[in-house]
Amino acid sequence: MPMSSLPAAILSHMTAINNVPPPPLHSIPNLKKSKHINYGQLNALCHIRGQHSQSMSNTLSAHDTFMKQYPKVFLHQKPRLPKLFKQEEQRELNEGKEESQHQQPDDSHNIAVHVQRAHGGHILYRTKRATEKFEEFLAILKKLPIHRTPYEHKTVWKFLKTIPDLTSQLNDKHLKTLSKTVFSETWLKGSTVVANDGFYVILKGLARPQTNVYKNLIEGSDSPVSFIPQSFHSFIWSEEFKNSTLAEMYLPSYDSMLSKWSTFGTLEVIPEIDSETQMFSVVTEDDCEILKIPAKGYAKIKEEKIKLENMQKLKLIRMCPYYEEWPTLSIYELIALLKWKKFPPGHVIVESGNIISFVGYINSGCCNIYRSIIGLVKLQSNKVKRSQKLVYMGKLKEKESFGEISVLLQVPFTCTVITEKEVEMAIIEDKDVFVA
Repeated sequence: MPMSSLPAAILSHMTAINNVPPPPLHSIPNLKKSKHINYGQLNALCHIRGQHSQSMSNTLSAHDTFMKQYPKVFLHQKPRLPKLFKQEEQRELNEGKEESQHQQPDDSHNIAVHVQRAHGGHILYRTKRATEKFEEFLAILKKLPIHRTPYEHKTVWKFLKTIPDLTSQLNDKHLKTLSKTVFSETWLKGSTVVANDGFYVILKGLARPQTNVYKNLIEGSDSPVSFIPQSFHSFIWSEEFKNSTLAEMYLPSYDSMLSKWSTFGTLEVIPEIDSETQMFSVVTEDDCEILKIPAKGYAKIKEEKIKLENMQKLKLIRMCPYYEEWPTLSIYELIALLKWKKFPPGHVIVESGNIISFVGYINSGCCNIYRSIIGLVKLQSNKVKRSQKLVYMGKLKEKESFGEISVLLQVPFTCTVITEKEVEMAIIEDKDVFVA
């Protein structure tokens, strides 16, 4: 009887499988011993007598032994304490502090200490580290600025930031620039220091000022050549006082002596004067080390600042829609009249019906434009009342200008302009426009 095709196929497949050789044998990989297991204790636990005993007492005894010995299977690393670094250095610092404490006298009854602290001066008794830093500062100032390293320039900058008369009127950026131009001068006892060409800071010694009486004429002075220090020991000169009838020369008393960190002089370049007239002058009472900040260095900073501001104003006007095609020379005529001004949020710049007093170029922020409309409001008594409302018309955005037509033609504004948020703009006042 012939075999069907399906059984024949199964039979041939089984025959083929039986002819396939078995796979080759592979060795079992070696197990790595764990570093946290004590294999000797583990082997001892596996061979405790009585674990497989049929007696209940032997089994309990073996169990107790197993539980006691089981924790010994695991290895526990010994805790390592952190190393002590700079122990000797800390000990030396502590010894230095104790020594300075023993040497520092009791200043509770020293009136000079309290006066110095009341006027914001430096503490008289410095630590050893502060003294070393100050001596390093003096050594750096003896070098020409061009020969100083970046670290030395940074050290000078840090010391300048501790002088109140400088930080009160100059920002960090200007101080950093000035720190690369300052140097120190040595003046012998009895010398006359004329400070018409810079701002001076006494680093060592005493000096007696010989200057003009300024009294209350300096307060609130907007003179472009006066530099007003906050320190009690500072002496200045202003253009208003130069022409004042109150001016007279005098030698102050010992109480007004200039000591360490006292300042005098000016950061403004003043016109040359006769040698006999010494508007800023002090007489040294000791051999003095005096830091000098040249007025010409500060003048260069002001020139760079003016250049940057003019570039910013030029870019602002160029981006305003109505000035894109203006010649550069014409724009520079406007730049000479521009002033920066900030307005708080919600400030009414101009009301409808009024002539604006300036032309504005928005640098940052935005303003809302409203139109004043008179409408009729119906009351409950069936009467009608006229009411004035502000209707939002649009917005003045950054790099847009306004006010030209109102100022030039002297016509009232048809809208009310109110700042939405703080707005900084460059303005040209109407009086400057008509003068130009």
